[in-house]
Amino acid sequence: MPFIYEENPDGTFSRREVDHINGYLIAGPDIYVEKRAKPLCNVPPMIKGSQPTDGGNLIIEAKDYENFIQREPAAKKYIRRFIGADEFLYNKMRYCLWLVDCPPNELRSMKLVYERVKAVREFRLTSTKAATRKAAENPTLFTEIRQPTTNYICVPRVSSERRRYVPMAFMTPDIIAGDACSVIPNADIFLFGMLESSVHMNWMRVVAGRLRADYRYSGTLVYNNFPFVEVSERQRAKISAAAQAILDARAKFPEASLADLYDELAMPAELRAAHRANDKAVLEAYGYDYDMDEESMVVDLLQRYDELRRRAK
Repeated sequence: MPFIYEENPDGTFSRREVDHINGYLIAGPDIYVEKRAKPLCNVPPMIKGSQPTDGGNLIIEAKDYENFIQREPAAKKYIRRFIGADEFLYNKMRYCLWLVDCPPNELRSMKLVYERVKAVREFRLTSTKAATRKAAENPTLFTEIRQPTTNYICVPRVSSERRRYVPMAFMTPDIIAGDACSVIPNADIFLFGMLESSVHMNWMRVVAGRLRADYRYSGTLVYNNFPFVEVSERQRAKISAAAQAILDARAKFPEASLADLYDELAMPAELRAAHRANDKAVLEAYGYDYDMDEESMVVDLLQRYDELRRRAK
């Protein structure tokens, strides 16, 4: 018989005899999640953020921002806050030139911007990729533009394994999400509550890839395959209220970054309580007990996923 080794609260390990261990190293069925281009359930699509492929020339670092604006004040209306995973999680400031609506006469009048655009073109022309060389024809633009025009949920594509929850947040469309983040346009507070629940996080911990020890959250693997459950209006309202309470608890600490708030030792009591309430609301929607162990939950989620996948074929 195979054994599963489990860590005890005191740091020691114990072993448990099981009938079978699957590829996810849990005592469950041989069901394996494969990448999927579209969500299995009726939820908004998750897409990667926009990719500059610019040699750094469309990016303005925080330390250079004030000097750049002083030297080229006309460029200010074309500068947006730019977030990758680090900027999102640690409240770091970074900016980009977002020249989508910049007329050519204005571009030519801004010498510093024009020089950067020229450098973008030269950088792309030296690429070994034909698509990047082709993009040199439009050096004012990111090579891949997927910026939402509405508020969106931002998800860092890599997050520390030490966090119980992958921090997610609503962002406004004027904040440009880079390709180190994934975005969900047109998302509502109910979806936010589902994603920030222990149910979704337990699924993520098993299904997601890894970058070293950290979780690599993939839209095509984690989000698109997650078996969202059908909920009643009462359950939807309860989850939405609990999700809003998470945002309200965060707002009490405006100077704290998401990395601060989701550190297991530093997490404020109000935020932890809000997450517990949200967990309970989502667990109820799935028909799970609050003290259900993670392995049993994931086994059930895999079976739900398998049933939905078979229906979708």
